[in-house]
Amino acid sequence: MRADKIKVIDEVWDDARIDSFLDKEPLGDEPADFSKLLNAYRSMRVEDFGIFLQRYEARGGDKHARDNAGQTLSDIIQGHRQSAAFLALLSD
Repeated sequence: MRADKIKVIDEVWDDARIDSFLDKEPLGDEPADFSKLLNAYRSMRVEDFGIFLQRYEARGGDKHARDNAGQTLSDIIQGHRQSAAFLALLSD
């Protein structure tokens, strides 16, 4: 970590903050549904990601959405060291 960066622990993830990820614009030219999933995965703790997924699916989001290379978020994160809990949420 850079010296000018402060590590943030126990950030507050209230309903409004989680919901803000439902309206995020796509990253680059990635499909919107996939981009929202990836952004939430990169930003949230597993508990908050679980809440996000419930709301995302209730709005018609596809948790098996694919990126431009044809990969799902599960495909991409399966090799990540601490992805097991996220993968479990994505597989339900």
